[in-house]
Amino acid sequence: MPQDALARRLLWVTWLRVAAFTALLGVTLGLSATGRLGPYPVTRAILLDTIVAAYALAAVHAAVLRWSGRARLVAYTQVAFDQCLWTSIVYVSGGASSGATSFYGLTVLVAAILLGLRGAIFAASIGLTLYGGLCVAMARGLVLPPGDQFALTFVRAPADASFPALLNGAGIVIVLLLAGYLAERLRATGGALEVATQRYNEAERLAELGRIAAWLAHEIRNPLGSISGSIELLRESPAISAVDRQLCDIVLREASRLNGLVGDMVDLSKPRPPTAEAVDIAELARDLVALAKRSAAAKGGVQVVYDGPEGHVLARCDGAQIRQVGWNLVRNALQSSSSGSVVTVGVSAKEGRVCLAFDDEGPGIDAAARQRIFDAFYTTRAHGTGIGLAVVKRIIDDHEKMGASIELVASAEGGASFRVSLSQDVAGLRLATASVAPPRIA
Repeated sequence: MPQDALARRLLWVTWLRVAAFTALLGVTLGLSATGRLGPYPVTRAILLDTIVAAYALAAVHAAVLRWSGRARLVAYTQVAFDQCLWTSIVYVSGGASSGATSFYGLTVLVAAILLGLRGAIFAASIGLTLYGGLCVAMARGLVLPPGDQFALTFVRAPADASFPALLNGAGIVIVLLLAGYLAERLRATGGALEVATQRYNEAERLAELGRIAAWLAHEIRNPLGSISGSIELLRESPAISAVDRQLCDIVLREASRLNGLVGDMVDLSKPRPPTAEAVDIAELARDLVALAKRSAAAKGGVQVVYDGPEGHVLARCDGAQIRQVGWNLVRNALQSSSSGSVVTVGVSAKEGRVCLAFDDEGPGIDAAARQRIFDAFYTTRAHGTGIGLAVVKRIIDDHEKMGASIELVASAEGGASFRVSLSQDVAGLRLATASVAPPRIA
C-alpha cells in the first residue's frame, strides 16, 4: 500500500482507537460514580492507567507520523502496543476466561486492513504470545489476580485454564485466517480497481481527444491542404529567388508537421480492433526506410538504413496498424537524431518471434522518462507533442492477444532502441517460400 494511503488509514484507526478508549473511560468513570467499582481500587487504577497509556501512545504515533512520515513503522508499533493494552484489560477482567480476548482479534483485523497478510500474522503472533504468557504466568503463580478481586473468580489451575485458553487462542487464529484471506482479496480487488480506474480515465481523455481531433481534422486539414498546394506551386515558380524557395521549404515542412500532428490525434482517439493477417515485416521495414529517406530529417543529413534479410519474414498482426507503429517509431528516431547520425530499422526472426527494431544515435532516454515515455502528451523534446509513442503503445496493447509487445532498451550506439516483438507466421512463411521456389528440372 502506498505511504499516503497507509497514513490516511492510520489516522482513521487512531481516531477510532481514541473513541474506543474514551468509551471505556466513560464506562469506568460511570461505574466508579455509581459505586460499582468502589471496592476495586486496584482494578480501577489499572484500567485508568491503560486508558492514559492509550491516549499517550496515540499522541506519540500521530506526532511520529506527522513529522517522519514512516507510516509502516507506526502501523506495526501501534499493532504491538494495542495487543499489550488489551492484555492489561484481559488481566483485570478474568485472565484466561476473560471475554476481552476478542479485542485481540479486532487488532488482527485492523492489522490486516492496514498491512495486509503480514500485518495480520504479526498482530496474531503478538496477541497469542501475550495471552499465552499471561495464562501460563497466572497458572504458575508468577502473576497474581488483582488484589481487590476474588481470586476464585480467576481460572488459574492448568487443567481448568487450558480449555478457555485453547478456545480463545483458536478464535484468534480463525480471525487471522479470515482477515488474511480478506486482506489478500482486498489487495487484489484494489489493484484491479486501480487499473480499471486508470483505464476509465484514459478512455475519458481519449473521448475528449476524439472530439478535439474531429474538430481539428475538419477545421485544419482542409485549409492546410490548400496552403501546402499553393506553396508547392509557388516554390516551383521560376520567378522566386533561392531565399524565397527556402522559406517555402520551411512552410511546407511545418505544414507537414502540423498535418502529422492532426493525424496522430485522430489515430490515438479513434482506435479500431486489429485484424490478424500474415504480414511481411521485412518488406514493411524496407518500405519504411524508403519513405523515411524522403523525409525532411533524412534530407538534413540523417542516414536511414535497413538491417535485415532480403527475403520474407512473416508475422501475425494487423498490417496497416503495425505500419503505423513503424512509421511513428522511425519518425521519433529521426526527430531525436542530429545531422550525420544513423537510424537503423532492423528485422530478425528467432524461435517463433519476429523482432522489428528501431535504433538511433540520439541523446537517449533517461530512467525517469522511460517510465512515462508511452504516456499520452508526455514528451522529452521541446517541440514534441507526446502523441506518436502513445499511439504506438495503444496499437501494441490492442495486439497483445496476438502476442505483440514493445520495450525500450539502451542502444549500443548510445541512443534509444525500440523493439517490437510479434508472433511469427510460420505457416504463411512456408507458403510464401514455396510460391517463389524455382521449378524442378526433370
